[in-house]
Amino acid sequence: MSLNRRDFIRKSALGALGITFLPSLITRGSVNERVRIAHIGLGGMGNQHMEWFANLPGAEVVALCDVDQNHLAATLGSLKKINSETKASTYEDFRHVLDRKDIDAITIATPDHWHAQIASLAFQAGKDVYGEKPLSYSVQEGKTMLLNQTKYSRVFQLGTQIHAGDNYHRVVEIIRSGAIGKVHTVRLWKNAFSPGLGEAKIQTPPAGLNWDMWLGPAPFKEYVPERCHFTYRYFLDYSGGVFADFWCHIADVVWWAIEPKGLKRVTARGEKTDGQADAPKWLDAEFEFTDLKLFWTTQPPNVPGAAERNIGAYFEGDKGTLICDYSTMSISINGETVSDIPSVSQTVPRSPGHQQNFIDAVKSRTQPESNLAYAREMTLPMHLALLSWRLNRSLNWNAGKEKFLNDKEANTYLNRPYRKEWKLI
Repeated sequence: MSLNRRDFIRKSALGALGITFLPSLITRGSVNERVRIAHIGLGGMGNQHMEWFANLPGAEVVALCDVDQNHLAATLGSLKKINSETKASTYEDFRHVLDRKDIDAITIATPDHWHAQIASLAFQAGKDVYGEKPLSYSVQEGKTMLLNQTKYSRVFQLGTQIHAGDNYHRVVEIIRSGAIGKVHTVRLWKNAFSPGLGEAKIQTPPAGLNWDMWLGPAPFKEYVPERCHFTYRYFLDYSGGVFADFWCHIADVVWWAIEPKGLKRVTARGEKTDGQADAPKWLDAEFEFTDLKLFWTTQPPNVPGAAERNIGAYFEGDKGTLICDYSTMSISINGETVSDIPSVSQTVPRSPGHQQNFIDAVKSRTQPESNLAYAREMTLPMHLALLSWRLNRSLNWNAGKEKFLNDKEANTYLNRPYRKEWKLI
């Protein structure tokens, strides 16, 4: 079969007829039947994905894929330690994975600039997707992903694993209960700085690494070690630094608890690094919604309990406040501080685990907690803040039209043209 997925989808009977589901998966009957999974992108998080799903009784790892043969070999070795009988196939090109009819779902742990194309092509090929954060590289990519997911009726889970923790569930319950009143201000932070990574030194790509495919849709650049693998996130060609890396982990609890609406204005400031990396060394941002102000800062804000938390969210309501991080919370009402409010009942079902939630959703043909529509709403402000920093000015946003107001230059950044040879959707 051809590797050109566009041609494949265009010519397929399903695509021609506009059928939006795959009956073979919709009718998956037995709860004991295992979901056959392929893992695409096998660095630190990709290898972790493999270990998580390989240890779930409802899943079977049947394929591994990476453009780096060293990553591929290492993850295969780890899989064999978990399952010595595995017959998982290995691939360099993810399109070979999508061509397999026997694969139900994939995970994506590639660099950010590949997320949207792989996910969209997977939807078109009838695969469900567990995709790492951030959701996409650009605003338009998130829209494209959602259109394809909807058209092909696929399941999607964003890899915000903390979402599954009981602490976030409890924070959501307390805030939704009205215990601290109507929330008017939220402060988010992550106490970390993006590194500069020194001077760029062009080298020959190491043996076993397909550098051209690693770059894929991103602009061509000669190989520099720091641009590849983990530290890719500090280059704007591929990601957005510490801010893009951690935004979804802590903004998640805000969008879940209060569902901010009507974003009107974004103002970001920050500092460039002093090395080859060009993502912001630090970034502070202010978001103005219809009835909410939200702040992101690189260092903890000057509020009670923030200094001892490396990452956190501080909710200010008209009756009290709530501060939390991934695993703890503290509520202050009328001068009294408590760790919980027992009178607030449990209203949010607890998660069976982030990965199990995805497997259950694939089998039941329902959307998991961190579904794509939700993930896109949560991710979009992150993109806009990065654009505000890059352009060094406040940006006025029309949430209904998803466009900046009277700002042609800013609107050009909502999407990035793909390299011609790697434009696959």
